[in-house]
Amino acid sequence: MEKLLIIDDDSGVQKQLKWSFSDYDVILASDRESAIAAVRRYEPKVITLDLGLPPDEANASEGLAALQEILAIAPHTKVIVITGNDDRTNALKAIAAGAYDFYQKPVEPEVINVIVSRAFSVAAIEEENRKMRAVAGSDMGVIGNSASIDRMRMMIKRIAPTSITALLLGESGTGKEVTANAVHLASDRKKKPFIAINCASIPETLLESELFGFEKGAFTGAHKTTKGKIECAEGGTLFLDEIGDMPYNLQAKLLRFLQEKCIERLGGRQEIPVDVRVICATNQNLEQMVQEKSFREDLFYRVSEITLNIPPLRDREEDVLILAQYFLQQYAAEYKRNVKGFSEDGLSALKNHKWPGNIRELQNKVKSSVIMSTGTQVTAMDLGFFDHEDQGYELSLNLRAVREQAETLAIQKAYALSTGNMSKTAELLGITRPTLYSLVEKYQLTIN
Repeated sequence: MEKLLIIDDDSGVQKQLKWSFSDYDVILASDRESAIAAVRRYEPKVITLDLGLPPDEANASEGLAALQEILAIAPHTKVIVITGNDDRTNALKAIAAGAYDFYQKPVEPEVINVIVSRAFSVAAIEEENRKMRAVAGSDMGVIGNSASIDRMRMMIKRIAPTSITALLLGESGTGKEVTANAVHLASDRKKKPFIAINCASIPETLLESELFGFEKGAFTGAHKTTKGKIECAEGGTLFLDEIGDMPYNLQAKLLRFLQEKCIERLGGRQEIPVDVRVICATNQNLEQMVQEKSFREDLFYRVSEITLNIPPLRDREEDVLILAQYFLQQYAAEYKRNVKGFSEDGLSALKNHKWPGNIRELQNKVKSSVIMSTGTQVTAMDLGFFDHEDQGYELSLNLRAVREQAETLAIQKAYALSTGNMSKTAELLGITRPTLYSLVEKYQLTIN
């Protein structure tokens, strides 16, 4: 049972509250000294505090002093102050000092129960968010606490000190470049360059010169000798992403570089020695491509001296929440938003989604949710999960309210789907940008 500390010098009120809170493990204290002792011993998450404590029952000085001391010892504790009927000034002082909420006498069990229950819920959510923040700062930039990620971190630490060529396999969006950079950072090459190149994003005619460089006059437009990515990575690490998309005729030249550790620029005749650690990645089945003769067998064995399989996000258990909290902190700071964590339905939606787009999809959803959120906690709706069962959406019978709800929901959904691009949002909604901005202003939506 959750521990609830009740601080009140009136034994009658103590009994009434203890009877009201039968679902909790109630601890009683009647003055500041016994209250502080109870806080240290039991570490309650929620406390009710009567500001009129002895020896100054008529005023709030002793209660406010107790509040200050409690929060100094346990700053995350939710303290609900209880004041007299006409003592609103001291109640506001307590809130300013860090109290969670206040309640004015006389005590009504139903009302105080709701306030206490809500305080426990908020305390639980904040505790989970703090745990996620603590784990999020994992070493080497590989964020997570699941067994599969722990195994991968162990492999990274083992291969990093060597010069072995590694092949990273994983679905799109699983963080292959982050993993490659982690190998680089854990190696003795970390002070040298980490150069990444996507073999699928560069036209076949340009990829060779991009990798190996070219001499002046090698082709039309080659006005000066230019180093390629391999030379630029001297002493460091070269990451070849989407190696499966490398043109077949260029694979032989890459194989020679990997075997001989030297290159020739386009239009050149001089062999240039290079000291570069190579890491490759793909989301394709290279073994099948070898059988289909679209990927060289000798190159496959050369780039896969050791293979790391990066697990998809759906198989990483609690890492979804850890990564979500990490991205939330990052974008809250970037966009200057007062967003602290996720609501209960937000956490539930994050856990239940299958994440076909993996970490990239999660990152985009959290980014748009930080922009969309109007409170300190991100909800399922902010994340773009508009059909989540826990969102508690109720349709009003007032036609004006119905229209406002529907239009607000449509704008938020389109904004989330377009990852914050207003032109795409307007296009999805079938309206012009000025009309979209007019609706945003009308409904006071928080959109950048």
